[in-house]
Amino acid sequence: MTWQPNSWRDRPILQVPDYPNEDKVASVEAKLAAMPPLVFAGEAQRLRDQLGAVAEGKAFLLQGGDCAESFAEFSANNIRDSFRVLLQMAVVLTFGAAMPVVKIGRLAGQFAKPRSAPTEVIDGIELPSYRGDMVNAMGFTDEERTPDPKRLLRVYEQSAATLNLLRAFAQGGLADLTKVHSWVVGFLRDTPEAARFEELAGRIQESLEFMRACGVTPETARPLAETDFYTSHEALLLNYEQALTRRDTITDEQGWYATSAHMIWIGDRTRQPHGAHVEYMKGIANPIGLKCGPSLDPDELSRLIDVLNPDNTPGRLTLIARMGADKVRTGLPPLVKAVQKSGAKVVWCCDPMHGNTIKASTGFKTRRVDDIMAEVRGFFEVHDEIGSHPGGVHFEMTGQNVTECVGGVVDVTEARLGDRYHTHCDPRLNGGQALELAFLIAHLLKKRRDTGLSLSEAV
Repeated sequence: MTWQPNSWRDRPILQVPDYPNEDKVASVEAKLAAMPPLVFAGEAQRLRDQLGAVAEGKAFLLQGGDCAESFAEFSANNIRDSFRVLLQMAVVLTFGAAMPVVKIGRLAGQFAKPRSAPTEVIDGIELPSYRGDMVNAMGFTDEERTPDPKRLLRVYEQSAATLNLLRAFAQGGLADLTKVHSWVVGFLRDTPEAARFEELAGRIQESLEFMRACGVTPETARPLAETDFYTSHEALLLNYEQALTRRDTITDEQGWYATSAHMIWIGDRTRQPHGAHVEYMKGIANPIGLKCGPSLDPDELSRLIDVLNPDNTPGRLTLIARMGADKVRTGLPPLVKAVQKSGAKVVWCCDPMHGNTIKASTGFKTRRVDDIMAEVRGFFEVHDEIGSHPGGVHFEMTGQNVTECVGGVVDVTEARLGDRYHTHCDPRLNGGQALELAFLIAHLLKKRRDTGLSLSEAV
């Protein structure tokens, strides 16, 4: 194999910034290439194995976090609260699926976003589009919108700090099941979903007390006290990814790994079979994802699978369907049938966010919780009808009390969107809405078990 981390530079590429000074870009890339890796090959291999269990119907994938991380909202409290909500969701899903839940955050690297147009016009002034803090700033001035390569270094630093905190949370006590009651974030305490979670937490507490009486405690059983938590982001800026690509010299595999995150994915706008993003992704050994929108043809999907997972390794490739509530029942079946016919071993994951973005009457970009729930239901129905298995969910959320998506148990209205609309790009579920989504998925998983159609039986 002649692939090298820079092979993508010979391919056509989309969704990249137009830097005004290439010498400064090269200087930043050199600095990044000398930095320590953010994650390690062994961690990525462990995630691939766990996703292999998802592909075989023996586990469920929970992948969630920020739409686009920002420099301004970076704080330990924000990271902690998002982590706590994801832990809550994982517990709810574990009860529903009666199987392990693989937890991956859209954290510690999700700083860049593709845009539908390279520029935007406000009051007759045209400037480059905001592409995330990794590229430029939100402020609508020429200086702020000019792409700055030094931002890549700040992304690395913030990602390293976030990963350090996540590892401490996952291994240092916050994930201890005996502390399950403490996972409810403050603003959720008086909501119906929090009450449902507290009831579940009480059942967990009873089970733990029984296990303690039998001699099984967090001190003697690691899974009760700690958890595996992985990071992911869309690999949009390939010069950043290349600079952090390392050859594995520790494990027996000896392959190339993207060390910017445990898992990275290709977006719906950059999945051209002969494009730069596919070229880069085919050569790394990490688990990878591929966004599958309504414009994706089944034959093209089959070609992409052949390129990205030629050895048909379970856990290597996750297909993230983002159809929209109104298209999922018609757009998804041809793709699922094509994959099923080919025998490809993939994880099917539902992204119910990106196909359901609308503009509210108040001018805010938003999503209706009802549409998000409807796409999840449709995703499950398609897999039930075809005899495949719904392997996971991929969504945008925050542990903060934001008002960005309309509806849900917290009853956010269009008129209230401006109260706490903090996203730097797309609207996110707040903690209550995310927990509501978890209970829906748990119900759908339990229904499959009760009807005898478990994930593993569907394979």
